[in-house]
Amino acid sequence: MQRIGFIGASGMMGHGMAKNLLAKGHPLALTVHRNAERVADLLAAGATRSASAKALAAGSDIVFLCVTGSPQVEAAVLGAEGLLAGAAKGLMIVDTSTSEPDSTARLREQCAAAGVSYIDAPLARTPVEAEAGKLNVMVGANDADFAKLEPVLKTFAENVFHVGAPGAGHTIKLLNNFIAQAMCTAIAEAFAVGQRSGVNLDKLVELVSAGLVNSGIFQVMAKTLKGDLGGMKFELNNARKDVRYYTHLAENLGTPSMVGEAVHQSLVLACALGHGHKFVPSLVEAQEQLTGAKLVPR
Repeated sequence: MQRIGFIGASGMMGHGMAKNLLAKGHPLALTVHRNAERVADLLAAGATRSASAKALAAGSDIVFLCVTGSPQVEAAVLGAEGLLAGAAKGLMIVDTSTSEPDSTARLREQCAAAGVSYIDAPLARTPVEAEAGKLNVMVGANDADFAKLEPVLKTFAENVFHVGAPGAGHTIKLLNNFIAQAMCTAIAEAFAVGQRSGVNLDKLVELVSAGLVNSGIFQVMAKTLKGDLGGMKFELNNARKDVRYYTHLAENLGTPSMVGEAVHQSLVLACALGHGHKFVPSLVEAQEQLTGAKLVPR
């Protein structure tokens, strides 16, 4: 069993991942800076608490990061009390956050210079699947690192995809999230236009549900018309951040991203209207404010 360190176990995704690592027999150490109550069950089940990322690295074979984004990842890896400050050669750092590919590449180079492997392995699905050990993971790694890491990932993942060389994981994650948020944004807008035009939105949902446009995302957004705004437990602030990372990626490649920029600004607007800490389906609430449409029963 690998000795596992974990940064971010108090988060909605990280808690379930850490719980399953521990339940499958891996010795687990955590850093806890806030929300200590969120990891009380993990500590009671045998996890230990490390005083810093530096101390965590010194006692681990693999360290998982599950934090908000690249600024938090960089601080955890490069800070004075960060992972590299305590890392021995052979340590593997696995970033399961949704991070910027350029940042990931820089961190990978700095880690390699210290004899440390840096793997990008972002996640898909929700906190429900995290608790159940049924996440999807997309891994950017060389074959040797993937072979070492895959059995560990399977403690909390139902599907582990080796999507390519180092860096491919974070890139594919951004593509996935852009597609998802483009759909959510378009659906919310269509609901507002439809309601203002006077059509029965239940009939729109019935039609879409029977055709090629139907999807899990459409069904989650359709539930907002019945008052359910919690079908996708992913904050709009994080969605905005992820699509910003996507537009940065496109810009750095010299690739036009007209739809990406429009989706990003739609998410920025929804957050500016006060919905940033709500879940993505609250895009329909933003549309209500913008258009005067009445979508969510109250």
